[in-house]
Amino acid sequence: MFKNKEEFKFEFSRRIIESYGRTVEEAHITEKFLTLETMVRDYASVNWATTKSVVKNNEQKQMHYFSMEFLMGRLLVNNMMNLGIYDIAKEGLADYGINIHDLEELESDAGLGNGGLGRLAACFMDSLASLDYPGHGNSIRYEYGLFKQKIENGYQIELPDQWMKTGFMWEVRKPKHRVPVKFFGRVVWNESTGRWEHVDAVVVNAVPYDVPVVGNDTTTTNTLRLWSAEPSDDIPANSDFRQYVQNVRDICQCLYPDDSTPAGKMLRLKQEYFFTAAGIAAIVKAHLRVYPNLDNFHEKNVIQLNDTHPVLAIPELMRILIDEHNYEWEDAWDIVTQTFAYTNHTILAEALETWPISTMQTLLPRVYQIIEEIHRRFIGYVKEVSHRDQELIDRVMILRDGTVYMARLAIVGSFSVNGVAQLHTDILKERELKDFCDIFPNKFNNKTNGVTHRRWLAYSNPQLASLITETIGDTWVKKPEHLEDLMEHVKDPILQNRFLDVKRERKQILADYIKEHNGIEVNVDSIFDIQVKRLHAYKRQLLNILHVIYEYQEMKSNPNYRIYPHTYIFGAKAASAYYFAKKVIKLINSVADVVNNDPETNQYLKVVFLENYGVTLAEKIMPAADVSEQISTAGKEASGTGNMKFMMNGAITLGTLDGANVEISERVGDENCVIFGLKDQEVKDLKASGNYHAWDYYNNDMRIRRAVDSLVNGTFHENKEEFRVIFEELMNRNDEYLLLADFASYVDAQHRVATLYQDKNKWAEICLVNIAKSGFFSSDRTIEQYVHDIWHLEKLKF
Repeated sequence: MFKNKEEFKFEFSRRIIESYGRTVEEAHITEKFLTLETMVRDYASVNWATTKSVVKNNEQKQMHYFSMEFLMGRLLVNNMMNLGIYDIAKEGLADYGINIHDLEELESDAGLGNGGLGRLAACFMDSLASLDYPGHGNSIRYEYGLFKQKIENGYQIELPDQWMKTGFMWEVRKPKHRVPVKFFGRVVWNESTGRWEHVDAVVVNAVPYDVPVVGNDTTTTNTLRLWSAEPSDDIPANSDFRQYVQNVRDICQCLYPDDSTPAGKMLRLKQEYFFTAAGIAAIVKAHLRVYPNLDNFHEKNVIQLNDTHPVLAIPELMRILIDEHNYEWEDAWDIVTQTFAYTNHTILAEALETWPISTMQTLLPRVYQIIEEIHRRFIGYVKEVSHRDQELIDRVMILRDGTVYMARLAIVGSFSVNGVAQLHTDILKERELKDFCDIFPNKFNNKTNGVTHRRWLAYSNPQLASLITETIGDTWVKKPEHLEDLMEHVKDPILQNRFLDVKRERKQILADYIKEHNGIEVNVDSIFDIQVKRLHAYKRQLLNILHVIYEYQEMKSNPNYRIYPHTYIFGAKAASAYYFAKKVIKLINSVADVVNNDPETNQYLKVVFLENYGVTLAEKIMPAADVSEQISTAGKEASGTGNMKFMMNGAITLGTLDGANVEISERVGDENCVIFGLKDQEVKDLKASGNYHAWDYYNNDMRIRRAVDSLVNGTFHENKEEFRVIFEELMNRNDEYLLLADFASYVDAQHRVATLYQDKNKWAEICLVNIAKSGFFSSDRTIEQYVHDIWHLEKLKF
């Protein structure tokens, strides 16, 4: 493609002329941006082709990561950095008078994910390619993302996330690999073939769009395959074509359609089957291009199911083996149960997917039939190994009370089941999935999550990356465990002061963004205390804002009480139908309106809510944080990955012993993080005792009473009923997530943070320890553990 600046300029100019019929000087900025994107994709395509060829020629085992979400973020800078061509492009564009940053800003975050689940999948893709493992993604090409969040008058408004408005040049459409996917219809027995057949189905074509996943400083380039629904030529007889086309389009229209109605449930299930069926069909077809049959399918392919959304892949592979390749049940099941591995991401009962049997039967008649048979045989097995323990059998049924339990199907059909942090896995084994752990003790294992340190430190925080490289060399980019070498320097006052300068520079960048987007002036020398994540009651953004209310009320009632200057920064989307969460967003913004405009206290306390939190905004936020708020009720957060990104960028964790916080605190030591609140077992015991009463805390702690009363006495909104639902949740529904039980401990923890911060060199030392210990939380380490324990892949050799 191009090896130097002059070759880049020639190629850039040539493409603009050929594509748009105008010179570089005449071209519009979007044309320049799309041309650069296409050039980088084509540059990567040479490596992409080489990677596919090596996998095929060496007959290597491949891993396929099935996930409903891939929260990729912007790819332009990441790909140019990984390819080592960023500086060439930057200098070449500068010769044309083009600032590369202006082009970077035109790229949208791909609307292919929502939260931690999707961002984890994206980090895994980066690490797989960078470590030279053949591992590919499989998902849906959503036309619109979850939603674009706008804050109007403090309320969340959902707008369509039209992320493809300026195009998405990374993708390559592959119509020759289209796959027919069947819905509805009925199943009949064919006497002549001795097989079940799915007839009268509605057929939809799944067309793949492939996106290259570029490894860092390597030839390895894997594939993220996104499936798009298109009309089939095989249209149902006597049907309305326009209605058929609309139904087809609905499948990929948006991420997580509202499933509160039967039609919404049907669409969600349709989405899940659509991409899993297409993905399985494509992998089977690719396998048969190299091998004579599917006998060795499990030896050459491993499929990781990221949560329960893609679990229909298990019965679908059974269907293909039995119906299309004439395998007997036992032989097919043997292949299937050596192919699939399942990652569990939650212990919240409401998040463990279930589907009405009637919906599954109607939409996927043959797949449901196979699930029934898996269920029947599994129950037979449990009867045998449990000596007919009927209570156990009732608890582990895949089909029960008109419902299909997807997590149970995943465990039964997989050879590996993993949690995503040690505490999470222990809870799964000892509590939530104990019955299955007793039945299949060898299936369960832990794989603590990680994040790609290349995106979240090397690329998004170049100031800190340069300081680290000056101090310990640059080997940490390829081997993140080398960040540990920083431990030899954490007490160096020169390094400490240089770190504080870098942090202040990053805080200024975020402060400028806040001024531009929120119109709020924040003090860069205040403590930037940040909580950014999905808004959910168990993540306890409400505890955070109640503490802010308490600090404000203390300062107002006592002129001698003043806190060290603090800027509390929130970012979160609430699911569009999640009324309580949306009220918490309104509360945060209403509190901000009051405290930010109070001249008596606003030099000490500011509150900022950043709208439309996503990957690109996170790349500004993480490097600027002093304090990382990880305050979920202990035992509720599976892992968290924001905690790792903050840690990598030199923020102190203020958190409960929940999820990966446990492992962060173990690695950095109690003196280098601030832990508070009830532990998991204490939460469990308190709940089990029945002795938790929110009103007791309200009546016995004046701080709590004043803060809670302010929700309904007009302090923060002229309508006293505005936050009634939050008051009710805390007081009359008995505070399910124990905010009031942890309130006093949280206040003390915040005081400890403020005291620590005032000893600047000690604070810098703590931050540097966190950075030094963050190498463990790179997704490179996580991937190596998956490879060693579950996937058994070989590195690609070029």
